Amino acid sequence: MFLKSEKVIKDWTDYNGHLNVAFYVRVFDIAADVMLDNFKMGGQSAKRDKKTTFVAEMHTIYNQEVRLGEEVETHLTYADHDKKRIHYRLSMFHKEKKYLAATNEVLSLYVDLNQRKVVEFDLDRLKLMDELIKKSSSKFKSENLLFSRKLKKQLS
Repeated sequence: MFLKSEKVIKDWTDYNGHLNVAFYVRVFDIAADVMLDNFKMGGQSAKRDKKTTFVAEMHTIYNQEVRLGEEVETHLTYADHDKKRIHYRLSMFHKEKKYLAATNEVLSLYVDLNQRKVVEFDLDRLKLMDELIKKSSSKFKSENLLFSRKLKKQLS
């Protein structure tokens, strides 16, 4: 699922002439906000409902460099959740050459900002996540995930 594209600007590059490590994470974070807004738990939710997500763990793999002036596309390539956590992987692709530049696997907690406490997802958010997962699961790639075991799924 396409989320966002970004062009590498000079301020994001380092002395090696490519996208700096910190800005890979920044590009992923910007794209994650698009996904979270779709699930009604991004910036608007934080302001209006006082509920959002906090990243608990992150694992980034850098596959191939991206240089100044090049464009990347970030895609959601995996998503799952339990009652309080969302687990997802974002993949960054070079827009023109189509190679995988990096991946970012994240485990985030759903937080009530009034209490600063982890809470269960609201039913409307669960429905939005489940609809996307059901629609996209055949396209998702679940291999090499580190955080899957951290979800506390209910056994039926």
